[in-house]
Amino acid sequence: MGRGRQGTKRFWRWRSNPLRRREDIAEAWVVLAMWLLVVVGGMTVGLVAAHATASTLDRQRTDRHSVHAVLLADVPRPASGKWSSGDKALAKVRWRSPDGSAHVDRTLVTPGLRAGSRVVVWEGGRGTLVTEPPSATEATLEAAVMGGLAALALAGSVCAAGAAVRRRLDQRRMAGWDRDWDLVGPKWGHRTG
Repeated sequence: MGRGRQGTKRFWRWRSNPLRRREDIAEAWVVLAMWLLVVVGGMTVGLVAAHATASTLDRQRTDRHSVHAVLLADVPRPASGKWSSGDKALAKVRWRSPDGSAHVDRTLVTPGLRAGSRVVVWEGGRGTLVTEPPSATEATLEAAVMGGLAALALAGSVCAAGAAVRRRLDQRRMAGWDRDWDLVGPKWGHRTG
């Protein structure tokens, strides 16, 4: 079979054919629309989500700044022997904002520190403690992941909607074949069963 024949066979719903029904043409348009929405819409939604995430994380890096705080009480190590360097304990700290105002709040610190130890905390625009903002590399990775997830969510939604429409078209096609068979079948003579 030549290459031209395969291309013609691939797009059979678009060709003129006496057996082609309205449902076949509708399905061809549905499939084309699905592909366009997945490719163009997925790229658009992914880029918009990635840009929105990146700008939010950039704003966090701009609004948040590190300050040195002083522990107000000893932070004991956990009693169990299972302690890792990633474990944190809640402790009360005091710090001064760049404007000179004093603040006291609780934050997570490394266990085993003594009262008076200096720790680095992150302060938001209103003088409250916040989490450390992501680095530029982490922000880029998170923006890419969010963009990819948004594109996948759109693609999944479009494919699910397309599958539902195609299922309905198949039901209509089968109902049409049943009606036609009921008209033609008795003319062929004897029925078994």
